[in-house]
Parts: sequence; structure tokens; C-alpha cells
Amino acid sequence: MLKRLFDIVLSISSLLLFLPIFILLAIAIRITSRGPVLFRQLRTGRDLRPFYILKFRTMLSNANGPAFTLDLDPRITPLGYWLRRTKLDELPQLWNILRGEMSFVGPRPLMPELIDPNCRSYRRLFRVRPGLTDPASIKYVNEGFLLQHVEDPERYFLEVIARDKVRLSLAYQRSASLVTDLQLIAHTIHICHRSIVQSAIQPRTDRSRPRAHRPATEQP
Repeated sequence: MLKRLFDIVLSISSLLLFLPIFILLAIAIRITSRGPVLFRQLRTGRDLRPFYILKFRTMLSNANGPAFTLDLDPRITPLGYWLRRTKLDELPQLWNILRGEMSFVGPRPLMPELIDPNCRSYRRLFRVRPGLTDPASIKYVNEGFLLQHVEDPERYFLEVIARDKVRLSLAYQRSASLVTDLQLIAHTIHICHRSIVQSAIQPRTDRSRPRAHRPATEQP
């Protein structure tokens, strides 16, 4: 109950605080690429109930591909790359938190096709609301860069990263408290601030496209 009250108060405060940034980013997305400002995708929530996660759109509106994203993924727009690097594309999930579909701290919500509902680990994992951040999110903050440098990204994601994320998230759940949640939020804010500073100092100049573009539906 205390955690939910904390989520409500902080999400309302954050939505009001970041409203000017929401407006500026929405305008920038509409100007720089065709398509909607927000991206909605079906994810798995608490007790394996589905919900639609919200993000600022970072990909071409007709892009298709794997569930994971490479660092130099050709589907990502130039603005989208910056949004992903700074994690500002995740800001609309404050609305998911206010609605009770997510929490500030919890396992990242997965697409239903990546979850085995008969697996005990996944059922345990989603006894709680999914979140904006948790130890697995922090460890794999540069997941796209990591996948860019393995021979088989899809296999590595499913067999290594996904399994390790489940392990880390379950381990955190066993000792989670409001204090540890606050520590994780503070750590996440520090990482985002560092990414914003680094993106200003070292803007991306290489927009190489190692993989062919396949038109269809965005899958960030």
C-alpha cells in the first residue's frame, strides 16, 4: 500500500515537472519523422495481465524487426537514438505508473511472446507490478551496444540476457523495500543524467546501417 501511494505521488509530481519536456519532445518527434508521437506496445504486467506500455516513438513508423534493439539498429531515427541513449523515451511510462499498470521499481515488462506462462520463474517475477527500473535494467543499460557485438544477437538475448534479467529481478524482490527502491531510483537518475551529459559532449556521428531495413510495425 505504501509503495503504491509513493508511486501515485511521485508520478503526478513528475508528470507536472516534466510537462514542458513532454511538449518539446512531442514537437521534435513530429517535425523530424513521420508517425505518431507515442508508441504503444502490448506488454505483460502484474499477474501476467497484459497492458499497453507507452514510450516516445524512437523508430521509423513502418519499421519491423526483432524484439531487442541493436545500438546501430537501422530502424532508429536520429532523434530516437538520442532519446534512447538518454532514456527520455521512457518518460511516458509515468502515465502507466499513475494508472497502476507499472511501478517506479520492478522488473521491466516483457512482450507476451517472450514469456512462458507455465514457467515458475516468470509467474514469480510478475507477482509485482513491472517497473521503470530495477537492478537488471541498470546492469543492461547498454544492452543495444552489447548485442551489437555478439555473433547471434537474438540467441544471446534469449539465452543469456533475458535469463540473467529474470535472476537479478527475482533476487531483488526478495529484499526489496522503500529504502532500496529510493536508492535504485537515485542510481537510475544519475545514469540518465550522465547519459545526457555524455550525449552533449560526444554526439553520435556514425549512422551506419549494418542491417537491411524491413518495413512493417515498430518493435523497440
